[in-house]
Amino acid sequence: MQEKLGIDGEQQALLEAQTYETDAGTFENNTLAITPEIAMESGKNPKKEKNKSSGHEILSLAIPALAGLAIDPLMTLADTAFVGRSATNSDGLAAIGSASAVVSFSFYIFNFLTTATTPLVASRRASGDERGALALGGQALTFALLLGSALCVLLFAIAHPLLKYVMGTGDAGPEANAYAIQFLLIRAMAAPAVLATSAATGILRGYLDTKTPVYILVVANIINFAIDVWLILGVGMGPTGAAIATTTAEWICAVCFLGILAGKLPSADGDLGSNQKSRKNEVKDEEKQGIQVNNATSTLIVVPSLSVPTWKEVRPLVIASSSVFLRTIVLQIALSGAAAMAARNTSFVNSDDGQNVIIGGEVKDFPATAAALASASLAAHQIALQLWILCSFVCDALAAASQALVADALGRNDASDVRSHSRTVFAYAFALGLLLSACLEVGKISGFLLHFFTDDAPTQRELSKLLDIIILSQPLNALVFAADGVLQGAAEFTYQAKSMALSVAITFLSFIFLSKLESGLGNDTLVNVWYSLILLQVMRGLTSLYKIVEQDGPIALFKNLTLNSR
Repeated sequence: MQEKLGIDGEQQALLEAQTYETDAGTFENNTLAITPEIAMESGKNPKKEKNKSSGHEILSLAIPALAGLAIDPLMTLADTAFVGRSATNSDGLAAIGSASAVVSFSFYIFNFLTTATTPLVASRRASGDERGALALGGQALTFALLLGSALCVLLFAIAHPLLKYVMGTGDAGPEANAYAIQFLLIRAMAAPAVLATSAATGILRGYLDTKTPVYILVVANIINFAIDVWLILGVGMGPTGAAIATTTAEWICAVCFLGILAGKLPSADGDLGSNQKSRKNEVKDEEKQGIQVNNATSTLIVVPSLSVPTWKEVRPLVIASSSVFLRTIVLQIALSGAAAMAARNTSFVNSDDGQNVIIGGEVKDFPATAAALASASLAAHQIALQLWILCSFVCDALAAASQALVADALGRNDASDVRSHSRTVFAYAFALGLLLSACLEVGKISGFLLHFFTDDAPTQRELSKLLDIIILSQPLNALVFAADGVLQGAAEFTYQAKSMALSVAITFLSFIFLSKLESGLGNDTLVNVWYSLILLQVMRGLTSLYKIVEQDGPIALFKNLTLNSR
């Protein structure tokens, strides 16, 4: 007998395809919910093989997801490297730093299109309600395209004042400010494409397919790289060329994803797309259960929905999306605030090359203006943040795997698998964090991390202060992202939103405290920003741990261990 899960009302609404009362399932809104037992008997869950270990299942999803997630930020990283190497000063990097922070905030506050869609689609599919999974996917695509179009218009309207007065590009000089505005306006055109890609990724993950996004993103990055070489190095367009390259690649991504979901292009696993496996046996099973199936619609197709769904149909997606949306806004406020604070950094230390420094806020014989110093600080923050985000995306591969597998296990009402997947992913996360730290340490010792992105001496000097912080934080980051995936798979979206708000509030209080110190850690604004970002990760980890080990929660990580010890 499978162990039954204790899930409160909110998680029940999110995890179930619908609310049904009978054991075999009842009709509601022309959809039949099939219990996990019936689904297993009819072969509705062929991906779940009990003879596979938890580690094997996680790695089979995480390794492709690792490639996909690491490839995505490489577009911005490539832009940063090309602009940094081709520029004669730090204005280009400073522009990308501020504008990218706005783009990240604007795009990633909608990451609920992946985060919420994945467990909702996975739990429906695992429970046997494949029609519900496809319908929810169509709703997610519709939301993505509508929200992306609205976001594009909004960014065009507020780009100038947002960058100059909020993000501090005015303090970095007129050239950096002009570059930043051009970069943001071009990247804004990709908003519908980016959001559609996020929704499509969530749908594919819900079908335990993490390979297809890898192939698409590889193609997109090759295109991005080629256009970068042409426009930045060849034509000399700088940040503007970088923005054009990335926007073009993102639209190609979206078209490929939509083509696969519509059954026009092949997928990697063959569950969706033009090459999907035959469903004749599944159609027969559905007909035996009383479902009327049209042979013309036996192919699994996910397209944007043109009809207006009822509240009951969209309620799970809306509840999950709103919670993740609020959580992401809070996190992106913290990251964007950090970029704005870095732009206003006026604390510099003596260098070993004999250059003078700012003392008491006054520039003394330093071969640059105060604006150039702020630009160097912002450029260093941009490089450090991209390294941190790249590592975070690598760690998020485990989160993507655990998210789908935990939701799948919950859909089958298998608490043992939920805990097994969770424990395994945490062990892998810690090992991955140590590996990332080791790789970054090698890059630091060899000087690669300092010299690869820029030859600008002030920027390198500021970046050197941050490398140890980034290196030492990687095991913590990996565990935090793994915990995120487990809780998202359990549909604990509201709890995560509340805990993120608490963590960010404490982070800003810590920055205020550190910025007022006159001794000890010092009063270096840029370094204090990064100490505060690490504290943010600590708080996220502690609040996630509390929920994951809760005995009455959906995970109850140590439940079996506690019982065995007795």
